[in-house]
Amino acid sequence: MKKIGVVGGGFTGTMTAVQLIGKSSHPFEIIIINDKETLNKGTAYNPYSEKHLLNVTAGKMSAYPDNPQHFLNWVIKRDNFVGTDITLLENSFLPRLLYGEYLCSIWEDAKKLAETKRIKITLIHSLVTDLDVSEDAVILSLDDKSKLIVDDCILATGNHIPRNPAIKNVNFYKSNNYFQNPWKIESVIHVNSKLPVLIIGNGLTMVDTIFGLLEQGFDGEIYAISPNGFNILPHRNNGLKYSKLNEELKDNMTIYELVKLVNKHIKSVRKYGLSAESVIDSLRIHTQKIWQTFSHLEKELFMSRLRHLWGVARHRIPLHSHDKIQQLRIDGKLHIKSGKIIDILESQDFITVEYFDKKKNEEKTINISRVINCTGPESNLTNLENSFLKNCLSKRILTQDHLNLGIDADPESFQIKNGEGKPHDHLYTIGSNLKGVLWESTAVNELRDQAERLSEKLKVTDSKVRSEVVV
Repeated sequence: MKKIGVVGGGFTGTMTAVQLIGKSSHPFEIIIINDKETLNKGTAYNPYSEKHLLNVTAGKMSAYPDNPQHFLNWVIKRDNFVGTDITLLENSFLPRLLYGEYLCSIWEDAKKLAETKRIKITLIHSLVTDLDVSEDAVILSLDDKSKLIVDDCILATGNHIPRNPAIKNVNFYKSNNYFQNPWKIESVIHVNSKLPVLIIGNGLTMVDTIFGLLEQGFDGEIYAISPNGFNILPHRNNGLKYSKLNEELKDNMTIYELVKLVNKHIKSVRKYGLSAESVIDSLRIHTQKIWQTFSHLEKELFMSRLRHLWGVARHRIPLHSHDKIQQLRIDGKLHIKSGKIIDILESQDFITVEYFDKKKNEEKTINISRVINCTGPESNLTNLENSFLKNCLSKRILTQDHLNLGIDADPESFQIKNGEGKPHDHLYTIGSNLKGVLWESTAVNELRDQAERLSEKLKVTDSKVRSEVVV
């Protein structure tokens, strides 16, 4: 029986498995390797708080490309939402925890279908410690010292935890008051309200972390430091369709031509009191194609000059969440600083943070009780600690894109490229690992398309035999 391995059981891994089960007409074994806690949800949809909301309206969150109402139809049948106007739900920002339950429900249905098709599902709650390839298989080493041989392997590893801040006192990384992983509840519980908390980073994770702190009863002050300060914008024009930019969009535009065109249309909508959100949203369906046409130099220019602006325009939060953040600033509870962390020193009574304040052009210090790292997922594999992907990089089984944003792979087949640039016959990746190849490769609408396309390629339509588990 053919064996397909999936490393990672978050949204991408789960939906690829679901699609494979749905599309295959012959029995095979699908083996999913993931920790038990985040199986079928991943980190994004396994939050520690019900106050962590989706940043996209419910109407755009179906897990299936060909069934846009699937999530809404699932929600409306739940007891808490029976009788709710579906148009209201469609434009609402629902809890991420609820979306995690939705994915688990999809998985339960997939398991029932697999049983009728005699498809074997094996879940391994373990970590992959290494990976090797042969001519016709992929060999995975697990942390229990066993080896697993599969015919095809999909790396759906998702986002990595943030990189440690570049400070002089690297011993601080070992402190019990430093939280490198902001997505775990440990980062926001048992906090001393008599001293401020420092959050490094001013993005979407910072917003979730602040709400997590407040939910846990923290009523002290919060400092948030990042190079650009807080520039997150709220969703203001939900559902507004804008098409004029697409009418003028041409193939193989240079980055200068594209920026000029986007700015032109942003100015146009602002004349009518509208934000740039609808213009940016209209560009979304083209961003992967545009990114692939950019030269290395243009991509580097984007990363150095435009990446932050794109992030501000693209990654927005619900209006009421934005209002709450602004009210915290007005009340003096939240202090947003634009600058750079220089060093962090811990004493018995408090932690002293030295930072450069960009606005005041001077070095300053604050005393705090803990540090939470919300700088965003690490994408450079060379900076990962204890990762099999880093091992694969050193063995040239895989390589990174030239910007070190992820794994280099063929954008059509999703086959991972080795150190010589040759695609592997049996090793694939999708999701955030493709950020360097596609740029936009983290939102549900992109991930569900990738899962569907890869499962179409790997679906089992005849009887194939291979592999075994070697202990």
